[in-house]
Amino acid sequence: MSLHVIIPARYGSSRFPGKPLTLIQGKPMIQHVMERAGQAENVETVAVATDDERIKEAVEAFGGRAIMTPAKMRTGSDRVALAAGELGLGPDELVINVQGDQPLLPPALIDQIAAPMQKEPDLDMATPVVVITRPEEIDDPNHVKAVMDQKGNALYFSRQAIPYPRDGGEVTYYKHLGVYIYRKSFLDRFQEFESGRLENIEKLEQLRTLEQGCTIRLVVSTWDSPEVDRPEDAKRVEELMARTG
Repeated sequence: MSLHVIIPARYGSSRFPGKPLTLIQGKPMIQHVMERAGQAENVETVAVATDDERIKEAVEAFGGRAIMTPAKMRTGSDRVALAAGELGLGPDELVINVQGDQPLLPPALIDQIAAPMQKEPDLDMATPVVVITRPEEIDDPNHVKAVMDQKGNALYFSRQAIPYPRDGGEVTYYKHLGVYIYRKSFLDRFQEFESGRLENIEKLEQLRTLEQGCTIRLVVSTWDSPEVDRPEDAKRVEELMARTG
């Protein structure tokens, strides 16, 4: 089954304006993300959904595809839904939302989250998590934590450290990685849902799905995909690339 990757990329980030165009090893960050996404199996489409002509021009300059979307949209998933419609995708096709700030995206991560969607026709949405190994990420609100039920379906996502060990002891914390896969039909429903109360409190779009009583499958991965939230993160990613190639 073909996969269609759409990367939402806004210019006006409050913490890091122009983030998608930040140069990392001489390339705009958005180019790194597109190239890595295109290396996953069965990927037919890689496109950027943006609200800014500067990003569109940069993407087209290195041969990428960009789709213009309105500046004011609720979330990246809403932007992806609009772009998927522009691409004319059918209701059963699989759409992958990759954040534009993941220049170290492992292509295998896309393959992993696509697997349950291909095996389970009734599954609407999946997303990856990874065990947190860096202690500083546990209490960092930029790193979203997730908890799941015994079937691997999401119970909740939070910027706080969950679960809370009331009586002490060791806890395995799972970090959510900002990659989503949906069936196009569900993505169309998602953008029609009202914004959720918890979504607005935590500023986490995936909570809209849970608040509507829908299922999100969590895929536990061994692959991390560091996000660039601040200029210092871009420097750390560049150092990682230099060390690992």
